[in-house]
Amino acid sequence: MNAPRDAAPTAASWLEANQRHLTAALAVVRALLDAHTARTNGTAIVRDAVERAERELAAAEAAMPAPSVLQRLAAAVGLSPFERDLLVMCAGIELDGTFGAACAAAHGDPKCRYPTFGLALAAHPRAQWSALAPSGALRAWGLIEPAHPATLTATQLRIDERVLHFLTGVQYLDERLRGIVEPVRFADDLPPSQRAAVDRIGAAWSAAGPTPYLPLVQLCGDRGTARRIAAAAAAAAGLQLAVMDVARVPSNAAEADAFIRIWEREALMSAGALLLECDGVPLEPAQSASLALVLERTRGVVFIAGPSRHETERASFILQLERPTTAEQRALWQAALARADRRANVAPLVAQFDLSASAIAAACLGDDLWDACRAQARPRLDRLAQRIEPAAGWDDLVLPAPQRKLLAEILLHVRGRTTVYDDWGFARGRRGLGITVLFEGRSGTGKTMAAEVLAAQARLDLYRIDLSQVVNKYIGETEKNLGRIFDAAEAGGAVLLFDEADAIFGKRSEVRDSHDRYANVEVSYLLQRMEAYRGLAILTTNMKSALDPAFLRRIRFIVHFPSPGPEQRAAIWRTIFPPRTPRDGLDVEKLARLNVSGGEICNIALHAAFLAADVGEPVRMTHLLDAARSEYTKLERPLTDAETAGWL
Repeated sequence: MNAPRDAAPTAASWLEANQRHLTAALAVVRALLDAHTARTNGTAIVRDAVERAERELAAAEAAMPAPSVLQRLAAAVGLSPFERDLLVMCAGIELDGTFGAACAAAHGDPKCRYPTFGLALAAHPRAQWSALAPSGALRAWGLIEPAHPATLTATQLRIDERVLHFLTGVQYLDERLRGIVEPVRFADDLPPSQRAAVDRIGAAWSAAGPTPYLPLVQLCGDRGTARRIAAAAAAAAGLQLAVMDVARVPSNAAEADAFIRIWEREALMSAGALLLECDGVPLEPAQSASLALVLERTRGVVFIAGPSRHETERASFILQLERPTTAEQRALWQAALARADRRANVAPLVAQFDLSASAIAAACLGDDLWDACRAQARPRLDRLAQRIEPAAGWDDLVLPAPQRKLLAEILLHVRGRTTVYDDWGFARGRRGLGITVLFEGRSGTGKTMAAEVLAAQARLDLYRIDLSQVVNKYIGETEKNLGRIFDAAEAGGAVLLFDEADAIFGKRSEVRDSHDRYANVEVSYLLQRMEAYRGLAILTTNMKSALDPAFLRRIRFIVHFPSPGPEQRAAIWRTIFPPRTPRDGLDVEKLARLNVSGGEICNIALHAAFLAADVGEPVRMTHLLDAARSEYTKLERPLTDAETAGWL
């Protein structure tokens, strides 16, 4: 309790000492101006005035409990005594109301109440022409700028507002960075495995030695984990982390270069480190080029976080991040629940969800912990795949008994994998622990509905991935797309439904050229990711014969969805209409003679409902007959008399 009270006077005393030092530095520059005025006017010069001001400045420096802002800035950017005093002269105009008159007197012109480079060259004994070069420290770091560069010696010199406040000890984020970068607070609660990652980053920086371009730290893995590790590594180095989404990187080189200059100066003044966050979504070519520029040219501590490594010319330290171990997650859950004053059985949560410490803490604020965990795992995957809200239950699924039994067994594997793999030791030394399932059958036979049932029973999110959209004609892009999906899904073990699996899982072709070779690489990559995925992955196809046999050998369950027979079709017709739908004279047994799938039955029923609603009647067999004719026309099949005999 005493620490904050003890720390406050220290900060206050430093600010007071910093103000005295800045005032003394202003006095030195003022003395130089007065001496120049006296020389110009031929009046008497108090010879020791400058020396006295310099002694007072030295005394103020000695009294500082820590280096002043001016001292730190001058040392950091390498300001010469002349450059330092020129910066102070520009600050004096803003801080001292009498400084303008001193400048006017030194100029010999009452209208020139501002500092110029020409005045500084004339008044300072150690003047340097190079001080105002664009490559010099004052302008390269954006500390001062000439109002009109075309008249370099005569134009007014202005100090940057952010630099002015910084010299007085006032800290804030540069206005030009607001909305672009976001300061991040460091929470000192990392588990041991992540603390080890922080130590490795520190060791990499130490090994690099004194260089303005430290190795770029690439953090590959979960965004929340990367942010926490970057903040901890920055804090260990005495730095404050700021985060920037790569989507906010300027899209052209000139703007990117301007951002680099502003950020580098901000990092210098606020002891900052920059973390660029990627979510795996491809950037436009121009923005990708600008990002490469930022990564390669930004001095100081720079991190980039994303699902995979980033190609760059800059030396990099690449760290593959892992979320907390199972034991660490249990401890994180218990600590987070204790802080929230809650109790819960964390075993099923740890078994299903692979969350970061921050996500666990956020989940503890939700009413239902399981649903809160699902919500924490969703954001990244929501941008990469279509989330389907399960609307079907076991009673809605019309399948033969063997298929229903297989689905129930799949559910057992999902629920019991932690017990079998971890507690009973089956995971040790084994590969292919992912639960991969193939649903094969013609369209409309219930494959998607079965996936909904499994997701609903397991209380997991269901995401549909259209593989025909994922496959990319550009080499390497398919793997990146798939990698982003699997990486995003890992946190919650979501149920992944890959439609049209034959788009990529087709038989691997003979290698005739580089395209064939790369297509085979895509298949191999996906097979590996399927085996490693800790959740349930369901693939659907209506052409099982087109699938690669090597892939089929790695499938744990294959469920055949047959076209429904008369009994199954009758069962579907009995439940296809919602209870509130008005019906009149429907004959389920006659309707079941239509040789169609469950999906096609749904289409016919829906079309008939619209036909009936249009004429203000309940759904009758006449409406269903018209709807069936329309569906058969779409399927390019004849509607036979045997199927519709006795309908009317």
